[in-house]
Order: sequence, then C-alpha cells, then structure tokens
Amino acid sequence: MAEKYLDFEKPIIEIEQKINELRTVSKKPDIDFSAEIKKLHKKANRLKNATFKNLTGWQQTLLARHPERPYTLDYVQHMTTDFVELEGDRRFGMGHSIVGGFARFEGETVMIIGHQKGRDLTERMNRNFGSSNPEGYRKAMRLIKLAEKFNKPVITLLDTPGAYPGMGAEERGQSEAIAANLFDLISVKVPIVVTLIGEGGSGGALALGVGDRIMMLEYSVYSVISPEGCAAILWDDCTMIEKAAETLRLTSKDILELGVIDEIVKEPIGGAHRDPVLAASILRRAIRRHLNELRKIDPKEMVAQRKKKFRNMGVFEEY
Repeated sequence: MAEKYLDFEKPIIEIEQKINELRTVSKKPDIDFSAEIKKLHKKANRLKNATFKNLTGWQQTLLARHPERPYTLDYVQHMTTDFVELEGDRRFGMGHSIVGGFARFEGETVMIIGHQKGRDLTERMNRNFGSSNPEGYRKAMRLIKLAEKFNKPVITLLDTPGAYPGMGAEERGQSEAIAANLFDLISVKVPIVVTLIGEGGSGGALALGVGDRIMMLEYSVYSVISPEGCAAILWDDCTMIEKAAETLRLTSKDILELGVIDEIVKEPIGGAHRDPVLAASILRRAIRRHLNELRKIDPKEMVAQRKKKFRNMGVFEEY
C-alpha cells in the first residue's frame, strides 16, 4: 500500500489499515478474523469502485500527480529489457527531464522516450521536475531520427506539467525546439505509439505526443494549461481551481470524446501507483497490439494517415 494518499482516498485507506491490523492479530494462535477481513475487503472494493468511477477533473489531476505514480523509467524497467540510455542533444546539454534509449520490447528493439520527474528533491531538481528545457526536446528528436535510421519503432511516454518557461530556456529557443519536434515527428517513417502516463501539459507534452496511436492511462490528464494557471488567467482566483479543471475537460474520458486520443488504458483500481507491475503489464499489451497493427502498414501510407489524423483534430468555424 502506498504510504501517501489523497484526501478523497482517506476512507479507503482507513478500511485497508483496519484489514492489515486484523491480519496481524489473526497470526496469533486461536484467533481468526477471516470473516471480518472478508467483509471489510468487500466494503473497500465497493468504496473504491464508487470513488474512482466518479472522480472530478481536479481529483483526477491530483491522482495523475501522485508522488508515487510510476514514471517513465519505472515502465522501462517493467516493460522492457536491455535498456541503454542515450544522452545529450549534441548542441548544448543533457536534457535530464527527458530520458530515452534503445531497449528490447516483446522481443524486438525499440526506441523508448519519456519525461522523468524524479523521486526525491535532489533528483527532481536535476530533472527540473519533469519540465524540459530545449535540449531535452532536441535530444528526443535526435533519438527518434536515430530510430528511423535503423527502422525501429518509437514508444513515447508523456508525463510533464509543461515545458520549462525560464529565461535560459527561452534564450536557447524553447518554442522553436517544440515546433521543430512537431514538424519532424509528423513525417517520421517508423511507427510511433504515444501514451499519457501522468500529466500531459501543453506543448511540453505535445513535443513527444505526435504519433500513429495515442493512448492515455485511465487516471492521467491532458490539457493546454494547468488548472492553477487557468484559474489565475480566467478568474484571477486560486479558489477556482476545481472549476477550471472541469472547464478544461482534461480527463481521459473527455479527451477520448474530443477525438484527441485513440484509447484509454485501464489502470489498477485506485491508480497505477497501487500496482505498478500490473499497470505496466496492461500498458505493455496495449502498446504491443498497436505496434503489431502498425507494422502491417506501408511507411508512406502510415505517414499519410498520421498527417490526416492530426489535421482532423478540433473544430473549425468560419465567420
């Protein structure tokens, strides 16, 4: 069980703690609380289903940001073998907010790339809390072109609050780096499978988010701006965060209805952080299915379909 939990999870955690206490007591001779434990399990499952079936946009945002939620390197560990990380954009720096490299996935070599936030304060500062500088995006594109050169499929995992908006990043061409990725990704001649595994923040996520198949984990979010930023701009009121989250329509269900993604990948009840191995197994099967489908498509046709996919997104009105 995760040591950290969100406020709306508290009733569930209390029941689970009671179950653990009864299990401990039941280890003693002539004491059996199995019937009570079974009842509490049923109660906890009912409460989980009711709670996580009806999350608000803000609650899902908090779950997507859960400090114990699996990050890119966790999925790399559980879904692949022989991962070889490749560093640097060959222009300025290492780009630690984004990790990537070749790995073995379901018996074949793939390029896997994603945002990495970091677990403790030292790592988070080193990785800039998952908010990449231009060198991170340029590194990602360098690796994708390397995969294209060797005809290897690309898997990207998105989890960032957004691109880093600092002065240094802007001086080194933050907007240009993101725009260049969008321009180049649309024409890459190998399969690209994208998955939102946590936060998908604006251009910082989209810079790795152009692909042939786009999926979201069930409790991840995808938006043009954070609820906090939206509340500040629209209402100049931090108490409007929950309304902002609903207005943004950032949940996986919303994004699927809007036609921005192709599939929602189920998570273990309560979120991927409750069973990272199971979460990775479910995601691995989904990625494998899409890669198998994409391998059957001629590269030129695949690029044409990708371009059509993104051109058809959104609603256009003439005045």
